[in-house]
Amino acid sequence: MSAPVHATPPNKVLGTWRMVSAQIDPEGKNLPAYGARPSGLLTFTPDMHFIEVLTDSDVPRFASSVRGEGTDAENRAAMAGSIGFFGTYTVDENGEFSGNKVEGCTFPNWIGSVRTRKELRLVVDGDVMTENFERPDGTKIRITFERVR
Repeated sequence: MSAPVHATPPNKVLGTWRMVSAQIDPEGKNLPAYGARPSGLLTFTPDMHFIEVLTDSDVPRFASSVRGEGTDAENRAAMAGSIGFFGTYTVDENGEFSGNKVEGCTFPNWIGSVRTRKELRLVVDGDVMTENFERPDGTKIRITFERVR
């Protein structure tokens, strides 16, 4: 007689998600985090890696076509209006997101950060995922994603 087989619940965040809204202080000021037309993708791979790139579609193009030749104002706008980072993530025994570790980021202060559900909650409801993130200063961000099919 063989041992019983226990099915592993599916990884609920697995796949690619498109950002549809992003709000700073959603219960208060409710300001757009990435402008009126946020754009971004968040992908979770089966081998437990993730990559997230979030941008404000209305950040003006640089005058120069050379990325390293932006003016101070252009660079400031680009940095303030976007973020990109990648790393590894974990899910719990129910297949729900339980945390991540940032391995690389366009904002260097996040590199090496480990986030648990205390700082970062991802809740999947069908093809919609809500991310609730709390910055170290206490500012709350809510981002809504839709699953890319």
